[in-house]
Amino acid sequence: MLRDRTLRLQFGNRIEAVCVVGTQLSTDVYGAAPAEAVTFSVKHSDDVEVEVVTCDQTEPAPANGGKRWPLDPKTILRIQMTRPSTEANDNKVMVAYYGESESHPIDQAGVFLTGVAISLDVDADCDGVVEKNNPNKATWTWGPEGHGAILLVNCDRENPFIGMEDCQDDKVFSKEDLEDMSRMILRTQGPERLPRGYEMVLYIPLSDSDKVGVFYLQNPFFGQRYIHILGRRKLYHVVKYTGGSAELEFFVEGLRFPDDTFNGLVNIHVSLLEPVNEGIPPTPIFTDTVVFRIAPWIMTPNTLPPVTVFVCSVKDNYLFLKEVKNLVTKAGCKMNVCSGYMNRGDRWMQDEIEFGYIQAPHKGFPVVLDSPRDGGLKDFAVKEILGPDFGYVTREPLFETVTSLDSFGNLEVSPPVTVNGKEYPLGRILIGSSFPTFAGRRMTKVVRDFLHAQQVQSPVELYSDWLTVGHVDEFMTFIPIPGKKKFRMLMASPSACYKLFRQKQKEGHGEAVMFKGYSGADTKRVTINKVLSNEIMVQENQYVQRCIDWNRDILKKELGLQEKDIIDLPALFKMDKQGKAMAFFPNMVNMIVLSRDLGIPKPFGPIIEGECCVEQHVSDLLEPLGLVCSFIDDVSSYHQQLGEVHCGTNVQRKPFPFKWWHVVP
Repeated sequence: MLRDRTLRLQFGNRIEAVCVVGTQLSTDVYGAAPAEAVTFSVKHSDDVEVEVVTCDQTEPAPANGGKRWPLDPKTILRIQMTRPSTEANDNKVMVAYYGESESHPIDQAGVFLTGVAISLDVDADCDGVVEKNNPNKATWTWGPEGHGAILLVNCDRENPFIGMEDCQDDKVFSKEDLEDMSRMILRTQGPERLPRGYEMVLYIPLSDSDKVGVFYLQNPFFGQRYIHILGRRKLYHVVKYTGGSAELEFFVEGLRFPDDTFNGLVNIHVSLLEPVNEGIPPTPIFTDTVVFRIAPWIMTPNTLPPVTVFVCSVKDNYLFLKEVKNLVTKAGCKMNVCSGYMNRGDRWMQDEIEFGYIQAPHKGFPVVLDSPRDGGLKDFAVKEILGPDFGYVTREPLFETVTSLDSFGNLEVSPPVTVNGKEYPLGRILIGSSFPTFAGRRMTKVVRDFLHAQQVQSPVELYSDWLTVGHVDEFMTFIPIPGKKKFRMLMASPSACYKLFRQKQKEGHGEAVMFKGYSGADTKRVTINKVLSNEIMVQENQYVQRCIDWNRDILKKELGLQEKDIIDLPALFKMDKQGKAMAFFPNMVNMIVLSRDLGIPKPFGPIIEGECCVEQHVSDLLEPLGLVCSFIDDVSSYHQQLGEVHCGTNVQRKPFPFKWWHVVP
């Protein structure tokens, strides 16, 4: 449908007007007629189409004016240009008014027209090409049949001498900085000059000024200086009309990720302004609009290939680092060791940051989410990770108290799942919270709101406050396997441990000793018989199992899992003085997953015939799935400080091949 604009004729005068190709002017013929007129005729130039619209019909008006129509209060003319003008006012429409029986007009009204073509264009079909006048450029629709342009938050740092993300300034430092932005083209065609006083203005609403920035290449033949024309403190920019057929290229950057106050959509407009009289503001006669969606931050699950493993070097984890390095070498990925100078004694790499990425049709890059926990590693992400094509984002609570549940061991994501026919092709985010019937620790609202606002990985809240540390990675993880499902979920299970121990006791191994070679171990001798006869521990682990089963039921429902998709790993817990649970022996579910290579906390379980029966049991469960189990001693460096292998490491992974804009939230 053509965009319509009202144009008022004046009998006895010929006015001037600019008509944008693709729009139409609606003219009230009756209102401009002299009192004694009863009929009218229309003449027009060849590049103009005119229709006479009466109550019951629409009829094209011949260019030569050879037909008359009776005047009626509801009669209008619809006028449109078929092509841009080559000169200003080079087309016209003339209306002649006639009396009762007169053959000559008693008066005339007319308009001199200048036709121009104006189109503000973006890549609205996500194919990497800024096509001309895409009909869907002003809307966004999700899904494989959807449409709309995409904008990256320019949250990396191309200039090493600036201590902040590129989106925090109003400058372009390099060609690489431009590559993080989306192209927008203003295409115009028309006479060499517009009629006097007309101008084009590019503008954004005030509400979007902190969400989007626009740059323009000034003096392209003299040094290529990119100037900031829209964004913070700049809501509009007068665009120079150059005449003929022209394309003006702009570069658009995102400034903010979606959150609870921002749905992720930003609008940019261009308007053609028409002068009235000196001292009176011009009026818009045409507006073209484009819409961008800010690309969401996307988490990567264990099933995606690893790129780099991050781990801290602290005074007591040399042997741990050595074992992790061996695992990384086997997996064929990189390793980044954060020195003591940078980590300041903070070994919990998993808790400080979470890796994800952002993506547009023309580009994507990894982005690290920095947690609000702010331990010794609080400067690591900005100083060591933020850089060219590696972005950074954080959310800091203003009024809420930060707890252990704000650490990102409490932030995980599932592999892709389908739940009751609903597809989650990028998986679902999992965060731990407090039991729904009473107040407890919970991840801060500002972080939860951020995760929900990304829309493509619909978060699920679990119950983790029963744990001393309170992280979801203490009772669950995911591993990749071949086959249709492509993954299994691993869960810590006291029931599985007691079952294993009872079986070994029945086989005559009740006096098998745990914790042999366990660095810093208690001098007390712990056997299978002692564990099974400890009624307090049995009761505590029955409680823990109920807490885990609560989460098991949520995960089965929210991830569409069946029992065959879940593997239980033996685990035992003990209660602290506040009634919270902590691992009795190294918690194997808290592992690092590097494709088929698993780095599992060494459990130091009962030794039977020279082998740890717990390690053997886990290997028998996982290795037939094509996985390789490596058991890593983390007792003195992590376990005794209430963490394990996963807590002390972090993995940047390759992004999904699936395009997020095909998701249906």
